[in-house]
Amino acid sequence: MPSATQPRIAVVVPCFRVSRQIVDLLTRIGPEVARILVVDDACPERTGDLVERNCSDSRVTVLRHKENRGVGGALVTGYRAALADGADIVVKVDGDGQMDPAFIPILVRSIVAGRADYAKGNRFYDLELLRAMPRVRLIGNALLSLVSKAASGYWDVMDPTNGYTAIHRAALRELPLDKLDQGYFFESDMLFRLYTIRAVVRDVPMPAKYDNETSSLRIGRVALSFPFKYARAAAKRFFYSYVLRDFNAASMQFLLAVVIGCAGIAFGIDKWVESNETGVPATSGTVMFAALPILVAFQLLLAALHYDIQNVPREPLQQSI
Repeated sequence: MPSATQPRIAVVVPCFRVSRQIVDLLTRIGPEVARILVVDDACPERTGDLVERNCSDSRVTVLRHKENRGVGGALVTGYRAALADGADIVVKVDGDGQMDPAFIPILVRSIVAGRADYAKGNRFYDLELLRAMPRVRLIGNALLSLVSKAASGYWDVMDPTNGYTAIHRAALRELPLDKLDQGYFFESDMLFRLYTIRAVVRDVPMPAKYDNETSSLRIGRVALSFPFKYARAAAKRFFYSYVLRDFNAASMQFLLAVVIGCAGIAFGIDKWVESNETGVPATSGTVMFAALPILVAFQLLLAALHYDIQNVPREPLQQSI
């Protein structure tokens, strides 16, 4: 068990259809963890009852949902319970056995050292270990990482859907837990919310592990909902960071890029329609006059992007408490 000088670590384990793996997982959680919160998310396999019958670890507490809320909803329940229990750091470990509990000390290291408020696993760090990841999932996660960087503002973070995470209570208390996405967009939404409170996020290299566990993730549902959610998060982040809280150089560059770029496109379309109707080709000057605003807008967008990349949070929230 942790000493009085060490941070109190709690582990939250959301459970849904993981009855085959959960008991073994709990037995492998090390002594550095003070509390283990198992959240039975209305699991049809009655995982909570199974844990209570087969686990004698005094650190384990079972929390239950009467209705399924999704992995995000289960984690929020665990977060609230961990804060009430006095946890300094809260780690999320899935109940399906993909996440090795022996990795917890490595995951929380940057938080314990005061260098980060939130740490998450990154399966893309070791190229050799990436061979264990299915190719479709590898490509999908790479594309999601790029989109997530733009939406969340954490340009130095990869693997946004990685659910092996740890958070300091200073950041957790600032988050609007009621507004967090309750489904599989939870990890990406978490990054967006963390940026709005200017929390420092660190990637921690970890191996990819895929066995024969059954996933509740539905690819079709994700493909339809994620693009809209990422676009909404990006729009909100821009408004919060570059309009509401601070109107700076990046704000001007982006807005000018939109205005100038749209003007150039509108002028070009108008002249193209006119040329098509009259049969008279547009002059080189007309073409350049349409293209120039678009080129200027592109340069302004690049400058705004550069500013945004440099604007990643650097000062941990926990340093202010």
